[in-house]
Amino acid sequence: MKVLITGICGFAGSTLAGELTKHRAGMGIVGLDNLSRPGSELNRQVLKQQGVRLFHGDIRNPSDLESLPAVDWIIDAAANPSVLAGVSGQTSSRQLIEHNLIGTVNLLEHCKRARCGFLMLSTSRVYSLQRLAGLKMESKAGAFEPKFKEIVEAGLTAAGVTEDFSTETPLSLYGASKLASEIMVSEYATAFDFPAYVNRCGVLAGAGQFGKADQGIFSFWIHSYCHKKPLKYIGFGGTGMQVRDCLHPRDLVSLLLKQMDSSGKNNGVVNVSGGRNHGISLLQLTHWCARRFGLHDVKSEDVNRPYDVPWLILNSERAGKIWDWRPVTSLEEILAEIALHAERNPQWLELSTEK
Repeated sequence: MKVLITGICGFAGSTLAGELTKHRAGMGIVGLDNLSRPGSELNRQVLKQQGVRLFHGDIRNPSDLESLPAVDWIIDAAANPSVLAGVSGQTSSRQLIEHNLIGTVNLLEHCKRARCGFLMLSTSRVYSLQRLAGLKMESKAGAFEPKFKEIVEAGLTAAGVTEDFSTETPLSLYGASKLASEIMVSEYATAFDFPAYVNRCGVLAGAGQFGKADQGIFSFWIHSYCHKKPLKYIGFGGTGMQVRDCLHPRDLVSLLLKQMDSSGKNNGVVNVSGGRNHGISLLQLTHWCARRFGLHDVKSEDVNRPYDVPWLILNSERAGKIWDWRPVTSLEEILAEIALHAERNPQWLELSTEK
């Protein structure tokens, strides 16, 4: 089996490339990346050592896909993954749409011509911003939690947000571009009869991620705390009680392999994330860091940003029922892995902001 991974020099793409070959002997990995992310050159060298065949190209340019070798599946891990993308000034709104939507359409056109399957890594941020922000919250042990007994909201369960939760706009330009891409995946797969699966990922985290405040938050927070760099709780009273769950991308490999081995054309959508056992607030993460690294002051700013939510944990029970999938790497293992990497790589954050 041959697999093309787009965005292969990013954290998710490079992790999947290494893990897929460990789990499936003889699998051929082809990688495509535009090398625009600071630090991606480091992953490029590692991938070459692993025998990955790399192509420098951009999924926004259809001609860059024409010279790629034939493959059985495409794993689309190329995206601008920041909820602030298109509005923060670092990326224009047009660039965001070209990356996250037009790029996906170009890949789907390639699948149509080449008769290969498509696996999309989507995001939890396709769920309604207003519905999430409007959930009634209470604080428990330094973390927000919805008042489940007082809330009637389709798709909201004590185990997290299911695939039935509202995707009503507004979402953010990032979330909207990914939701539109999900729709195009389903339509192309149905119209042109090729297998395709959409996996809505929670926050991906692990050692080697180039974290920034608006993406890779677990890596950014732990690296910043370890090296006593400025940190700030923003919004929601400046308490740091907003909660997300995380997932190590290597835990996606078992799911992706089952989807690639499937003989059916189930073009459905599943959540894939850590769930409640992998949920943690920034305040709780700070306490974890304090036990590991010692005390460090974190400042507060009680100004809510437009796309932040107080709580977002995904319920991945559907992936468990359909694919017998569940996360393997525990929250503690993920945090400890990042912390060790931070201790060994004191200049890692600077690599994320070069250029």
